[in-house]
Amino acid sequence: MGIPTALRLARVETRTELAAAVLMALGAVGTTVGALLPNLWLFAAAAAVSYAADGYLTARGTYLVKLLGRVGAGVGNRFLLRQLLLVLLLARTGLSEDSVIYPALGCFVGFQALHAVHRAVVTLITKRRRLPFATRNIDLSGLGIPDGPPPWLVTRSAEKMLHWDLVAVAGLLVTGATGVAGWGLAGCTGTVLAGVLRTLLLVPYTLGRRLPPGRDAALGFLNDWLREHRPTTVLYFSGSKDSAYQVNMWLETMENVDGVPLVLLRERHLLPQLAATTVPVVCVPSAVHLMNMDLSSVRVALYPANVGKNIHLLRVPTMQHVFIGHGDSDKIASVNPYSKAYDEVWTAGKAGRDRYALANVGVRDEDIVEVGRPQLAPIQTWTGAPMGRIPTVLYAPTWEGWSDEPGNTSLMPAGENIVRRLVESPRPVRVLYKPHPFTGTRSPAAAAAHRRIVALLEHAAERRAADPRWAQEAARHADAHAAARAELARIEARLEALGHSAAPSARDEAAASRDARADQERAAQVKRLRQEWDDAYWQSFGWWEHKVITGAEPRLYDCFNRSDGMVSDISSVVSDFIASGKPYAVTDSAGLGEEEFKRQNTAVRAAVVLGTDASGIGALLDAVSEEDADPLIRARRELKQYLLGPDTPPSMQRFNQAVRQLAAKAEARNDSQAPQETDDLSGATASAVRGGRRSGAGHGPGASETTAVG
Repeated sequence: MGIPTALRLARVETRTELAAAVLMALGAVGTTVGALLPNLWLFAAAAAVSYAADGYLTARGTYLVKLLGRVGAGVGNRFLLRQLLLVLLLARTGLSEDSVIYPALGCFVGFQALHAVHRAVVTLITKRRRLPFATRNIDLSGLGIPDGPPPWLVTRSAEKMLHWDLVAVAGLLVTGATGVAGWGLAGCTGTVLAGVLRTLLLVPYTLGRRLPPGRDAALGFLNDWLREHRPTTVLYFSGSKDSAYQVNMWLETMENVDGVPLVLLRERHLLPQLAATTVPVVCVPSAVHLMNMDLSSVRVALYPANVGKNIHLLRVPTMQHVFIGHGDSDKIASVNPYSKAYDEVWTAGKAGRDRYALANVGVRDEDIVEVGRPQLAPIQTWTGAPMGRIPTVLYAPTWEGWSDEPGNTSLMPAGENIVRRLVESPRPVRVLYKPHPFTGTRSPAAAAAHRRIVALLEHAAERRAADPRWAQEAARHADAHAAARAELARIEARLEALGHSAAPSARDEAAASRDARADQERAAQVKRLRQEWDDAYWQSFGWWEHKVITGAEPRLYDCFNRSDGMVSDISSVVSDFIASGKPYAVTDSAGLGEEEFKRQNTAVRAAVVLGTDASGIGALLDAVSEEDADPLIRARRELKQYLLGPDTPPSMQRFNQAVRQLAAKAEARNDSQAPQETDDLSGATASAVRGGRRSGAGHGPGASETTAVG
């Protein structure tokens, strides 16, 4: 079994983590054998290895450590096991129970009790320092949020607390070696005192003057801010932390939208995943709190996803509600019947309008507005086949979806065939593989296919590195690659520092909201550093090297710009890639046949169609290598306009025009309903009463908050 296979089985990311996992296991075996023999020196050496490896893996937050916790071998139990094995070792060495064994047992039992108290205090502080909302880019100085505990007291607090048992362990080991009980007693005393002191240092932060204002005061402050700030356009989003990309893709558009923008989130776990932005952000998890927010100035609400929690804002009639989606594709999700709950549906081009007409799901043609895709501005236009280098082909499959419909993804039926034909092509190509962030989250088969593709690419990369031609090329660029990697490390350190200055502690949510104020200079610096990071990343390895790219960075559009062609599935990835004008292939995973596949899926009309055996990949390789061998250039140009709309006026201009027109429509409606308003209601609750209820309203806080419907 090779190291890559071992890495996958152990669910660790690097060889260093794999080595630490092996050492932790060896340490557990060594301490057990040392206690049973007994052999004090074997136990001491194994314990040292165990502490070091365990501490490294816990600090890294690896999946292996989380898995151990799920099966009852969490960090607390691992420390307790070492402590009990030490007591067993001392007992088997014949030391007096009265002078050593009983004090050691008392120390460790008492320390475990202290650890439980310590965890309870930390949990209480975390809970009591949590506001009913969280914010970014909003000045909360008037709310009077006090500082929380210093990070060294609460960051990885359980692990740090448990490590104080090292004082007792060291003292008892010295006692075992010398027979002098005083060393063990001193160590046990030191451990208990350290645990008591660490807990006492946290207690003041549970008291009133160290806590942020209560719920009512905080919500009142937020409503005062809303009345002063008067947002007019809201981007509303709810979803899992893995779905944050769906809101992130709209942040730059919101920064350039006409009016006063606001991002409204529903889950706290989205905030750490949120990309850098200068737009004010409010996260309100409670439906009741959301419904009582003063959003009376908002005229347009934009929704990137169809989820159950949308109903909590859709019920407000004083604003116009728009489904903008998080992609434009021929997938069934792009014509979800839920879309008729909105006042308007905005699509990129005429293709989106035609999809709804064909689907006949209740969305009226007059409610559809073509606004283009503002996010596609960073995508560079194709300048022709590459000169002086081998072409790069991006494989960017979508995920398996919520259902088992054939054709959802090419991963299982075709992924390995696609990658194998690319890496084994007689005409050399470089392959970039960037899977969807949700890949494997629902289907074990998709996760397994992904792992096989990664293994295939890693093996191909090793073969290419051993090839004399590419080895010589690597030697020529070695210094440049090393310099780029050093630059990457510098940029990442700087971005990390800027990130910490914006959010000092993930545990101290109140302080994070207080300190994450809008900073235009910092935002500009982060944007510049991210561009520098992107440049350094692509310069840190050879232009001929195969690469597996996961995570948020580099972004999908960066991969578009570094590729000469793409293979994908029926998803918004294809529609977006069409903006580049480059050749692409789409996999007929359901086996419909080329004619029917093109009939059912607009984005395939200018694509090379691949079967599950990927036998047609040669046509794509011809197109990316020689412009004269590309018969679909004109078809791609025509399809681009149909899918994404015209190049002029720019998409952002069309988007803003749609925002202005809809805001005026909301204003006119509100004016017509003004005589029916009541003066004794305020906030979203009042808005829901004023002017009657729209389609789907009438659902209160008990409405479904989590069900995804698209």
